[in-house]
Amino acid sequence: LLILDRDGVINEDSDNYIRSLADWRPIPGSIEAIVRASMAGLRVVVATNQSGLSRGYFTLDTLEQIHPRLYELVETGGGQLAGIFYCPHLPDEGCGCRKPGTGLLLAIEAELGESAAGAWFVGDSLKDLQAARAFGCRPALVTTGKGRATAACLQEADLELERPGEIPIYPNLHAAVDAILTEPPA
Repeated sequence: LLILDRDGVINEDSDNYIRSLADWRPIPGSIEAIVRASMAGLRVVVATNQSGLSRGYFTLDTLEQIHPRLYELVETGGGQLAGIFYCPHLPDEGCGCRKPGTGLLLAIEAELGESAAGAWFVGDSLKDLQAARAFGCRPALVTTGKGRATAACLQEADLELERPGEIPIYPNLHAAVDAILTEPPA
């Protein structure tokens, strides 16, 4: 199982949110990386916070244009996504599915019938890394999206994250998948 954040990992991120299909632009190499991971036998899923829904920045119809496009690009390349799981809630709503909560990971397990513990979880934000660690996943950071800023904050002593120095950092999803696929079996 390979778990990916969406904005900043698969596609370009925006402080103004990805509000339309026209705003959604894959990061070069990311779709190919998903295809390679899938073709190598990994079940690839996306776990993404999408509070723009609750903020009214875009509608469910818009999200349902973006996600099929992602599926289509991966399938056209010969790969497969096992699912896209998202949290529509605002940060102050206190839901369990919003990362750094682990509800999306529970939903992935329930849907796929497979444990997410021990799976790689590639993200670009501290929330991604915290969710991964809290659930027993193996966090990896990419420096696309918010990743460069996140990498800088991993040096902070008061960071609410176990063993930040053990988190591998990659320049992009392509490099992260290369490393994951060439890793010797545990």
